[in-house]
Amino acid sequence: MTTRGPLRLTPEAQARFTPPPGYAPRSPVTTDCTACGACCAAPDIHALNKPLGVPCVNLGPDEGCGHLCAIYATRPGVCRGYQPDWVCGEVAPLPTLAARTRRFLEIYGLEQLP
Repeated sequence: MTTRGPLRLTPEAQARFTPPPGYAPRSPVTTDCTACGACCAAPDIHALNKPLGVPCVNLGPDEGCGHLCAIYATRPGVCRGYQPDWVCGEVAPLPTLAARTRRFLEIYGLEQLP
């Protein structure tokens, strides 16, 4: 069995996982995408004509390995540039994509259009 030392993040990465005041601290142990799908469902993505709160048409169903992007290799720059942060730790544990999307929108103070 290999014993690992403490997780070492760059100051920039550490800052991404530091929640703002009023939010519970989250573990920086998982710094990679969990494929929860929230970032592909909650925000609007103009490059894909995707409205706020609507899952991207390229987002596949969760089949036990998370929601996977059908155009991952050719996804637009806005998607390519997204990096997991403290919000991921806040939404990823929620049980459904709808719940994760709703929480993501709440965090950013965004509202879905009826």
